[in-house]
Amino acid sequence: MKLLVTGGAGYIGSVVTALLLEAGHGVTVLDSLSTGHRDAVPPGATLVEGDVHGAADVLDPSFDAVLHFAARSLVGESVQDPGPYWANNVGGTLALLEAMRSNGVNRLVFSSTAATYGDPPSEAPLRESDPAVPTNPYGASKLAVDHLLSGWARAHGLGAVSLRYFNVAGAHLGFGERHDPETHLVPNLLRVAAGRAPHASVLGTDYPTGDGTAVRDYLHVADLAEAHLRALERAEPGSHRVYNLGSGGGYSVREVLAAVRRVTGHPVPAVDGPRRAGDPAVLVAANALARRELGWKPVRTLDRTVADAWAFARGREAGA
Repeated sequence: MKLLVTGGAGYIGSVVTALLLEAGHGVTVLDSLSTGHRDAVPPGATLVEGDVHGAADVLDPSFDAVLHFAARSLVGESVQDPGPYWANNVGGTLALLEAMRSNGVNRLVFSSTAATYGDPPSEAPLRESDPAVPTNPYGASKLAVDHLLSGWARAHGLGAVSLRYFNVAGAHLGFGERHDPETHLVPNLLRVAAGRAPHASVLGTDYPTGDGTAVRDYLHVADLAEAHLRALERAEPGSHRVYNLGSGGGYSVREVLAAVRRVTGHPVPAVDGPRRAGDPAVLVAANALARRELGWKPVRTLDRTVADAWAFARGREAGA
């Protein structure tokens, strides 16, 4: 197939692009490089530098489908300045859908988020049928896109699949996490292991969990990327499906810290601190629907995830 990947110079988009190329597809990447990296576009893909609002300048009737990763994704930033999140995440997607419709491209895989759910109603794994009540503009913008896709499917015959991720980590095929600023736990712990930060921060030690720290769902980026290829096959005209992607379980902050110490062989000192306001005790995804309908399941362990992220980080340092 001939595919457009928006945001394909970013972390997850680059890994998905690499897998698509391995599967024999032709890929054009549309990325503004505002947060992505030119050297993260896998060899064999065509890079068009530009904003998702300009998708009409790239798409033509020869394309078969779109995988859409281009989005602003920092929760705190979205609270401080929500306008760009609505303009890019919703307005940009609307422009993309208009471009797809005018060119007869009717299959889309959308990179969504667990932030659409907001504060979970219980500590049980979240299911797709649970209420989606986002608590920040980032999650609200992603949920708005889900509603947009449902309407587009009914009105214009779009076949769309939304994939709601939780925490993604690791590296694959030479592509990994390179955010600035970095807000994710695993790469920040690895910065301490590499001697680039004095200590890790454990935010909250009094949660009602096994060890008092928050529990989250961690998924290897390669497992996540493989789900996108399966979702591409599942996108059927006139339908919009939503799937959670997660491990089906979860790990506490202290368990992730122990894995980083185990994998790297470094002590990784940690300092306990207070909870962040609004952080739930447990946030994990039920993945039964994705297993059943996509034929997908995660296979890489937490230690493998950390090891791959560590190898990528060390490789970046060696090449600097």
